[in-house]
Amino acid sequence: MDDEDLKIETTIAVRGLRLHAKAASYDTITLSPEMQVLRPLRPNEVLVEIHAAAVNPSDAKAATGLMPYAVFPRTPGRDFAGRIIVGPQQLVGKLVFGSSGDLGIRQDGAQASHMIVEADAVVEVPAGLDIKAAAGIGVPFVTAWHGLQRAGLPEPGETVLILGLNGKVGQAAAQIATWRGAHVIGVVRRDEPYTGHTNAPIEVLAANSMNVPARVRELTEGKGADIVYNTVGDPFYEIGQKSLAVRGRAIFISVVDRFVNFDMLAFYKGQHTYVGIDTIALNSIETGAILKQLVPGFASGKLKPYPVVDSAIYPLEKAYDAYQAVMESSRDRIMLVPGD
Repeated sequence: MDDEDLKIETTIAVRGLRLHAKAASYDTITLSPEMQVLRPLRPNEVLVEIHAAAVNPSDAKAATGLMPYAVFPRTPGRDFAGRIIVGPQQLVGKLVFGSSGDLGIRQDGAQASHMIVEADAVVEVPAGLDIKAAAGIGVPFVTAWHGLQRAGLPEPGETVLILGLNGKVGQAAAQIATWRGAHVIGVVRRDEPYTGHTNAPIEVLAANSMNVPARVRELTEGKGADIVYNTVGDPFYEIGQKSLAVRGRAIFISVVDRFVNFDMLAFYKGQHTYVGIDTIALNSIETGAILKQLVPGFASGKLKPYPVVDSAIYPLEKAYDAYQAVMESSRDRIMLVPGD
């Protein structure tokens, strides 16, 4: 297939959501399907027919101007799954999924009938994995893996303390850590069981009813946690830092209030390592490389995507409702489907 063929086949009208300007608040985000003509593909790109696109909090944050590098107008959507309909012959017809820090923010994304993305960014959907569930893997699992990888992937015998266990990233981190043989302790705000998949028993601690650092020390024979994965930021900052083992690693991905009381003495005496993670900084190809490392886990069943329930699936016409559900902290994985 030469460049002229690509131009002919990809100069087509597609239907997708469009953001024309930043919204003043989450409840004023204006989203409606529009028709537009895609540009021609470049030689290193594919055209994906979108079957499902997840909605992430970062999609809404970018819509309200919290990411100053977000461009307008654009089609939002970082996470996707679908079928390749134009591209290298060996890829055409394959079911793929992917994610990105660029898609839907710096360039047109996945909340549309079709999307252009680099061929090296897409990942083939493992056999037996539901296509909508595959669309929901992206941001949470990439964030969890990237944080653990940069901090040093957990080894058998290590303890991983996850703050915000039942959030999407918390669940993904729990799955990955137990897949790798680590012992996981999870912290939730109030008494509730762990709601996700796991490969080994998980100890769940409620922050409102116990001294979490003291309990972590009890469970680790005084050592503390080798890794603290803080998915909620400053509300649990002190709990995490008091729970760290000597030479422990702390991972941060979120914040409510920017500033905390940093105990520099405890930091250097404990020989701690702090790792900050921002998956918006990862382009499509870098994100695809992370997803490819996770595929063996999904193929074997050691990792499982989030369930996608019918009530959490929205057509593009109901995108406003889907975004509001996400920003109201729905525990479902929210999906948009292009429809016919």
